[in-house]
Amino acid sequence: MTHIDQKLVHTTVLLKESIDGLDIHPGEIYLDGTLGSAGHTLYALQKTNGDLKVIGLDKDVEALERSKERLAGYIEYKDVHLVESSYVDLDKVLNELNIPKIHRFMLDLGLSSDQFETSGRGFTFKNDEPLLMSFKKDLEEGDLTAKTIVNTWQEENIADVIYGYGEEKYSRRIARAIVNYREKKSIETTGELVEIISQAVPIFYRKGRIHPATRTFQALRIAVNDELNSLKGGLKKGFERLEKSGRMAVISFHSLEDRIVKNFNKEREEEGTGKSITKKPIVPTDEEIRVNPRSRSAKLRIIEKI
Repeated sequence: MTHIDQKLVHTTVLLKESIDGLDIHPGEIYLDGTLGSAGHTLYALQKTNGDLKVIGLDKDVEALERSKERLAGYIEYKDVHLVESSYVDLDKVLNELNIPKIHRFMLDLGLSSDQFETSGRGFTFKNDEPLLMSFKKDLEEGDLTAKTIVNTWQEENIADVIYGYGEEKYSRRIARAIVNYREKKSIETTGELVEIISQAVPIFYRKGRIHPATRTFQALRIAVNDELNSLKGGLKKGFERLEKSGRMAVISFHSLEDRIVKNFNKEREEEGTGKSITKKPIVPTDEEIRVNPRSRSAKLRIIEKI
């Protein structure tokens, strides 16, 4: 087996736990619905000595380019298909590839550090960037962005998004501050939005354990990319395409996502079509959290089709 480099193990969240938990066998068909930088997929190929049919999906063309470089040796010689698509459209991709069923399905719902820090699309509040937050690199007219939300949506709707998707207790204050600010000028950058949020919340909140803009940024990103509805659709379609004894692994990073996955798996068990492999979610070890602090909120759930 090819040696698995330590950087990969450290930067890909719950790497061994997820791929080992999928129990992949040589000759099977593996679908990675959130390819990212291909950390999970590379490990899956290494575990099977490359004897694996791979379909990797990502809406981010830059992520696909990174993955092509990382998987170069396998793409050249093996049955590896990397496709620009959301996992919610996995049924269309599989139909186009003439693949009726899959054996293993992987979803990692976290953003890669590349998307956070180098995309220039406003995912991070650490840099002053255009307020986009869309996974799509090449936006078309009419595509929703965070800038659209904060500059055109009604105050009540903004507050509902920040509370509903970010579980932000100061959502009303933040929404009011956004509306007050935009009456003077359009909100264009992440830096402006961070300053608005910081001024809107109490002083003690600004000095808390997490940055005061964290939950608002999370909420806007979820809204822009319709992430929760995509997750519901992707789980349903992925499970439908699983062969019997096939497995689906999902890594979530906040309570809204985890609740959707937990309820989906519970419903499959109640109807007798699925069996949870993880009775409780698997979480990162203290060592993984130390090496990769972003992993601290990750939860892994695995279900097998019966």
